[in-house]
Amino acid sequence: MTSEPSGPSTAAPPSERVRLRRKRERGSYERETIDAILDEALIAHLGIVDGDGQPLVIPTLHARSGDVVYCHGSIAARTLRTLGAGAPVCLTVSLLDGLVLARAAMHHSANYRSVVLIGRASSVDDPDEKHAALRAVVEHIVPGRSDEVRGPSESELRATAVLSIPIVEASAKIRTGPPLDDEEDHALDVWAGVIPFATTPGAPLPDPGLREAIEAPRYVTDYRRPGGP
Repeated sequence: MTSEPSGPSTAAPPSERVRLRRKRERGSYERETIDAILDEALIAHLGIVDGDGQPLVIPTLHARSGDVVYCHGSIAARTLRTLGAGAPVCLTVSLLDGLVLARAAMHHSANYRSVVLIGRASSVDDPDEKHAALRAVVEHIVPGRSDEVRGPSESELRATAVLSIPIVEASAKIRTGPPLDDEEDHALDVWAGVIPFATTPGAPLPDPGLREAIEAPRYVTDYRRPGGP
């Protein structure tokens, strides 16, 4: 792992809403960094605050396509309906890279990469864009899969809400490297270091109903996440 970033991001935050107030040295506003985290993460969380002041947060699969992030879900989902109508949205993704074990309890931490994106979502209603967005989500999960599977039917499209969120107000926050103990604690007889974490795909498990003649394609047997092992 690399060492802790030496200073705050050289790029200016796109807005005050995504400016980092704490641990600014871990922050980044560069699109290259933000895009890489969005592209590697598999789960995003969409959040809003409703009219009663109650937070609504749902996990969702997503995909970045150029300057937008697509999310999808059931048209019956209250959160997606509210966001599609123009409510402010906050989308977050997180990648856990390691557990940081320090000599002092209060210096334990984690190595991570995260992105916070704020803005307003648009409901994707154009059939061509909706098809493209859903294809992008499938390709984000398993590249190459869309060319082999059946695409969504008209009834499936009608039952699915797709949101488009522009990447305008966004920031990344990253921690890397070893624990940051106080100098006097280095004399303690306590192990300190990092337990690395990685998303490592296991051996593919075929559907019990799969015909024996159908072999797993290369994109399944050689599956890897961007930036993963």
